[in-house]
Amino acid sequence: MNRNDLRRIDLHLLVVFESLMHERNLTRTAEKLFLGQPAISAALVRLRQFFDDPLLVRSGRAMEPTPRALAILERLRPALDGLSNALSEVDDFDPGASRAVFRLGMSDDVECGLLPPLLAHLREVAPHCVLVVRNANFLLLPGLLASAEVSLGISYTTQLPANAKCRTLRHIRALVVRADRDPAPLTLDDYCARPHVLVSMSGDLCGNIDDDLARLGRSRKVALGVPHFNGLGALLAGSELLATVPDYAARALAASGSLRIEEPPFPIVPAKLSLVWRAAQDQDPGERWLRGEIIRFMGENP
Repeated sequence: MNRNDLRRIDLHLLVVFESLMHERNLTRTAEKLFLGQPAISAALVRLRQFFDDPLLVRSGRAMEPTPRALAILERLRPALDGLSNALSEVDDFDPGASRAVFRLGMSDDVECGLLPPLLAHLREVAPHCVLVVRNANFLLLPGLLASAEVSLGISYTTQLPANAKCRTLRHIRALVVRADRDPAPLTLDDYCARPHVLVSMSGDLCGNIDDDLARLGRSRKVALGVPHFNGLGALLAGSELLATVPDYAARALAASGSLRIEEPPFPIVPAKLSLVWRAAQDQDPGERWLRGEIIRFMGENP
């Protein structure tokens, strides 16, 4: 195909194609692109005609991409990234006038403890911009970045896709959250004897803190595993339960006045909270501005 042949294809159709390949569902694609399902169905018909391939075929209740569709996606994704980057660099970003939609992946502790101050600031300086937050931990974030479902993420991370960049946002200190009325600080024996709540999206009942205890030859008793931080206040209320959570989440939970926080009675190795983003949007003026605001309000010394 030469460049004159590009007149035969609507760029909008290529955006629909990329979303269809990731979602593999007409309804979800329509929701993601803020379009009606009939429009997505019509776009798929045009795409099939243009590429002379079914692209997506039914497999039970699911839709599966054809080999040709996967090959097209592999070639198309960097081209769309480059085009988006080139167009975005034409104008400077004006947060006060922009109506940009930013899509972020964010772990639950970050949403609970660090997002509110940033959001309050953005509502002042960029009142027309929209944030779309996807729940993302270290397991989900690489896939969300690779598929361009989010442009940046804030989480503890272990592995990242090749199309991502990363910087340390802050070090995560752990604090103990409790609701009992005993005023005495916890001893190590108390900590190990009391029941614990563990926040885990994956459903695991152990984590880095258990490794720190194991180095001392000790262990704790996890009585409850939950997927979210926001409900910890109600779960701990009136009980002997303890929760050991990131410092920023602990302070947000204690702000209600029903919980108190204290240092753990043993050393816990700090983890790193990272800001990660797609390399294709590294020079995008709007994304660069948002990353700067995140560093300013969520970083080590906001």
